[in-house]
Amino acid sequence: MAASPSDPRMMHLNLFLMGCGHHRAAWRHPQSAVEQVGDIRYYERLAQTAERGKLDAVFFADSNSAGNVSDGSWFYLEPLTAMAAMSRATEKIGFISTVSSTFYTPFHVARLVASLDHISGGRIGWNVVTSMFDVEARNHGYKTMPDHAERYRRADEFVQAVLGLWDSWADDALTFDRQGHYADPAKVQPINHRGEFFRVDGPLNVPRPPQGHPVLFQAGASEPGRELAARCAEAIYAVAYDLPAAQSYYRDIKRRVKAAGREVDVPIMPGLVTYVAPTEAEAKAKQRELDELLPADASLRQLALFIGQDCSGWELDAPVPTLPPLEEFSGPQGRYSTILRIIETEQPTLRQLLGRLAAGGGHCTMVGTPEQVADKMEHWFRNEGADGFNLMPPSLPAGIEDFIEQVVPELQNRGLFRTEYQSNTLRAHLGLARPGNS
Repeated sequence: MAASPSDPRMMHLNLFLMGCGHHRAAWRHPQSAVEQVGDIRYYERLAQTAERGKLDAVFFADSNSAGNVSDGSWFYLEPLTAMAAMSRATEKIGFISTVSSTFYTPFHVARLVASLDHISGGRIGWNVVTSMFDVEARNHGYKTMPDHAERYRRADEFVQAVLGLWDSWADDALTFDRQGHYADPAKVQPINHRGEFFRVDGPLNVPRPPQGHPVLFQAGASEPGRELAARCAEAIYAVAYDLPAAQSYYRDIKRRVKAAGREVDVPIMPGLVTYVAPTEAEAKAKQRELDELLPADASLRQLALFIGQDCSGWELDAPVPTLPPLEEFSGPQGRYSTILRIIETEQPTLRQLLGRLAAGGGHCTMVGTPEQVADKMEHWFRNEGADGFNLMPPSLPAGIEDFIEQVVPELQNRGLFRTEYQSNTLRAHLGLARPGNS
């Protein structure tokens, strides 16, 4: 089905990179690339594959703890460092990284991200997060994470300080007058930020980024997270188990953005795990092959992280014990609410729930032929479920190669995805205007 003239929108697609893939057992597969996860050439090849598919961007999450090393290494190279190299191995595709507003300072983030925007020629985005876990906090001088409300107040102020630093140089501040000024002093100004958490004088020691502001992504599902998204986010990475959950979040965020007085149409991109093959049976076999490689104890550790309690003694083939309601949960609420929805909808045994969470941790999973996967993606896209997707291949590089070789042509044939890049910056790929200097 081709896009009609009255609906010229195109999907946005990012590749979410995670070690050997998003399935917890992907690294155990005999054909995995586990020995290469510390080799920058591995990531450069993945970025080049995504660029060959004309994707908008490559997306990195991040963690500030090692986790249980026996379960596999999800975070090896520091993402901003890796993105500097990957941007030099590509020409058009964007790069987005999670950077914590709890563990960094505004000046540090403004400088790092502005530098990457210059290095890449305007292809960088910042996913604003507050971080989640006490084990991360203890690596940064905290005994425990600050409470949820404080983290989001800090994040809000953090973003405002970073935006101020990016705007501390006028676009035309650099004069390179060999007989006079390198930069016009009147066009490089301190920001003199004074807030609850930060004192930042400025100006930044990097000129204004090529995009003006690198694109601000946000991924919070709690009430403070949604409010931060409404005020600040230019694109959103969402968690949605099924279309009704996706529609509820989508409509709520779009309403909040308008209520905040913003004109921008913020693209919303839920995570999407796909198993694709020429036949549905082959696709299901790929899923089953990975599921069977996962030890139960690793799955239980993952679930314990998501629900904030020890579940190692639970019976695998019994129903999942009753979990506290969402409003009593202090951890990351998007993932937790998805788990509650899976339990309510499917009433799984613990073993069945672990299988659902093995790849993507509860994100939407589509298994089938290229046509079947494209049908479902189109249905979400046309029915207020998504403006695009953050692709979470269960295995890498095979999972993204399958998607780009089989699903992308199907989306292109339907007029739902670009056949060539029309621009050179991430902001333009996403249909976002370059902000003026405040």
